[in-house]
Order: sequence, then structure tokens, then C-alpha cells
Amino acid sequence: MSRRSLQLVLGIVALIAVAGIAYYALNPSSDTPDGTQSADGYELKPEDRTMGDPKAKVVLIEYAAVSCPVCAMFNAQVFPQIKRDYIDTGKVLYVFRMFPRMAEDGAGEKMARCVPPERYFTVIDALFNNQPKWDPEFGIQDSHGGLIQVGRIVGMSAEQVDQCIAAKADDDRINAVATEGQSRYNVTGTPTFVINGQAQPSRGLSYEALAKLLDQAAAGK
Repeated sequence: MSRRSLQLVLGIVALIAVAGIAYYALNPSSDTPDGTQSADGYELKPEDRTMGDPKAKVVLIEYAAVSCPVCAMFNAQVFPQIKRDYIDTGKVLYVFRMFPRMAEDGAGEKMARCVPPERYFTVIDALFNNQPKWDPEFGIQDSHGGLIQVGRIVGMSAEQVDQCIAAKADDDRINAVATEGQSRYNVTGTPTFVINGQAQPSRGLSYEALAKLLDQAAAGK
């Protein structure tokens, strides 16, 4: 799904502070003192939310926004099969990174980061599955109230949701992730998939198309 430039997004997303990101020198399979794991074309950082074997040969990074309908469709229709055949079997390490399209994406990411890491994807799934309750693109006038509804689905009180959204500590990280996505991988739309450091065009992928790319990466092609 096409989106406006990151500069415009940062101009309207009040929850995301303007910040830059410093790149680390890349050395294949190297670790840095802060826990960052580097390889040709990509870095895995301690704050990443992941699924699968950290030692998997293939690393699949998805840049997505919880307000993105194409991302929600992928999450519902394609990802479960990818998880079953590639992530759960140890073939692929999956990394989810938020690339915000609007303020509500930043709010959703903060909600997901507010729960224990093992429940992060539970919140992300709830946000995807309930877009019509909170996403302004569905004509929702009270997105804040919708996010509170989603919070209740995953066991968060209204007060907890508000505290999570209001917290400023995660703003710089959200902005840095988005900035790196644009600068390093030329992310201009969601979802964008990066496979072993190689960015694919921003679009949804069928199971067959993505599986073929993952198999090629595993074979070193």
C-alpha cells in the first residue's frame, strides 16, 4: 500500500519525535557490545520483536503499520502459513518493525510495547484484526476510544492504554526504526519485506511468492 513520504508522516505524527539514526559498520555474523547482531545488509537489535530461531539461516524483516489493510490481510491470510512452515520449523527468523503511516500506528506500537515481550504479537494481532474499531480510514471518529476497546480485548484497562500511549520513552525508537527503514531499505509503503538484507518491492505477497523467496534465500540464491 503506497504511503506518503516519511518526512510528511513525521510532520503529522505527533507521537513520534524527530530523531536520526546512526548506522553501525556491518561485518558478517558480528555482535556489538550492546547486543546488536550484524550481518551483510541487516542488523538485529535487542529491542526487535521476533519469532523463530535466532540462528536461522534466513532472516525475514517485515516493515508494517497496524493501520495498513494490506498488512492486516497478510497477517490473517498468509502469515499463519509462513509461521507454520518456516518460522516454527526453525528455517526463518521473523522480525516485525513498525513503519507508521499515522499517529494511531505509533499509539498501537506503544500499546504493544507496554505488555511483556511474549505478548507483543498478541496486541499487534488484535490491532490488525480490529481495524474497523479504531482505524480512521474506516471512518472512525474516535480512534482513541477504539484503541481502548482493542486494549480491553487483550486485557488492558483504559488507564493502562492511556498511560502507554502517553509515555514518551519509546518515541525516539519508533522514529529511528522508520528512518532506518526508509534510508537503508527505501521503504515507501507497507508491507515491505526484507529477506537477508534484500528489500522486496512494497506490496503484499501471496504465500507462494514469499515461500519461493525464502527458499531462494535459504539456498543462497
